[in-house]
Amino acid sequence: MELPGASTLDRAALFIGRVTMMMIAVMTLVMLYEVFMRYIMEKPTEWANEMTLWFASFTFLLSGFYAMQQRSHIRIFLLYDLVPRWLQRVFDSVSTLLIVLFAFFLVYGSYKQVFVNKLYKWELYGSAFNPPIPATLQPMVLIVITLVALQAVLNLFQDWNKMPEVHTDEPDQEEIDAMKRAVGQD
Repeated sequence: MELPGASTLDRAALFIGRVTMMMIAVMTLVMLYEVFMRYIMEKPTEWANEMTLWFASFTFLLSGFYAMQQRSHIRIFLLYDLVPRWLQRVFDSVSTLLIVLFAFFLVYGSYKQVFVNKLYKWELYGSAFNPPIPATLQPMVLIVITLVALQAVLNLFQDWNKMPEVHTDEPDQEEIDAMKRAVGQD
């Protein structure tokens, strides 16, 4: 779904998706380093657990934005595929409205708590390593949910005139060919 006519927000989501994929590799390296230091060198680190927690949190948040751009979020196709296109548009509009309302009220209700009490006061984690996880992660929740809501609105507009898709559990030939190319079996 990495469309050639992607918008700026789509390209941002794709870039963030790539960075998120790299964060998983960095997180794995940090864990491997900790295992080596703890069990081979018998000198455990104070920072590896919190660093992994921090990376995992950002990965979880940012992958939601990427999933929304790729339209790989949860949708109940059992009912969706049975209704006519005009009703599918109603379902899409209602779900987008609910996402936007959720994002609005989350940001509105927690803006002061997050930005004044966490970010501006630079709240720390409270461990021996003491990273600024609350000061960085909680504002990121509000930023990402805003991006997800914007992406949902953009998806609604981009998909409005698309023809209905048929969803099955079986991969189509194009998917099978792509998988074969990915593993080198042309």
